[in-house]
Amino acid sequence: MISQAIGLMSGTSLDGLDICFARFEKSEQVWSFEILKSETIPYPDSWENKLRNAIYLSAEELLELHSEYGFYLGRQVQEFIQKNKLSHIDLISSHGHTVFHQPQKKFTLQIGDGRAIKLETGIPVVYDFRSQDVLLGGNGAPLVPIGDELLFSQYDACLNLGGFSNISLKANGKRIAFDIAPVNIVLNRLAQQFNKSFDENGELAGKGKINTSILNILNSLDFYKHSRPKSLGIEWCNTYIFPLIENIEYIDFMATFTEHISQQISRVINENNLKNILFTGGGTYNSFLIEKIREKTRAEIIIPEPGIIDYKEALIFAFMGVLRLNNEINVFSSATGSSKDHCSGIMV
Repeated sequence: MISQAIGLMSGTSLDGLDICFARFEKSEQVWSFEILKSETIPYPDSWENKLRNAIYLSAEELLELHSEYGFYLGRQVQEFIQKNKLSHIDLISSHGHTVFHQPQKKFTLQIGDGRAIKLETGIPVVYDFRSQDVLLGGNGAPLVPIGDELLFSQYDACLNLGGFSNISLKANGKRIAFDIAPVNIVLNRLAQQFNKSFDENGELAGKGKINTSILNILNSLDFYKHSRPKSLGIEWCNTYIFPLIENIEYIDFMATFTEHISQQISRVINENNLKNILFTGGGTYNSFLIEKIREKTRAEIIIPEPGIIDYKEALIFAFMGVLRLNNEINVFSSATGSSKDHCSGIMV
């Protein structure tokens, strides 16, 4: 069985829209993949502001943005298809952009109406992958473990450094996953204070001084004591992280928070006795952070080629759409905490 799909991913760090066109083949119950074309489209300032401030909109304004963003996604995909002269596309699989994520209250919201994407492209669309899991009592996250299990099983674990860091690994024969700590959602906001969109190679953080009292406050937050499954959202950062910035120089908070990230990630690696871990996501390019993690663990940290670093999440959402098209399980309850494994995503 061979399928070709486009995956769309927009992360909480607002780096841009990731588009990945990939080919998937299933032979003797084993899946393989090939990334055929990929691109990251940076958000114009207008769209970055709209998405960043969506959390503050009224219900009516949010519904308007949900539709508007869906058409925006559809136009970007259509341009991507035409520019690359793509054909034989079975489906478009869209993560959407997360505005609210409160699984304990049984809701999560990723805007970007899939019906608008289909109207712009004429191609079947799968979207809203998280809501069903939340209704089933799960965290609605992380979802990528299905791809880690079926496409990247040669590694002990897969760790993503995006807006938040999350990890998936095998434990007692089951694929488990959970969020570890915020990463780029905090570091990028700090970098903007220096007129940079991100801290290239961690150079800014490397110039700051670690504030041990702030570091102790960060490491003592209740989230790190919770058992898995667990997930983070922007609301958590607004409550517990960003207020701390007021008490410290920006450059020192960058250094302190980078140290905090490395300690939390290393703790998880060491507690689970992991031997080799595939690192992906934009934070993988932060060499200062990667070196700090390497100093704290004996595990082999594997940095793949840029196509996997940048597009693994978009690739896996394309894959989740293929699984949904074939009515196969695409969400593991062992990863999200939902009541059962299930096949998620609205298809239009």
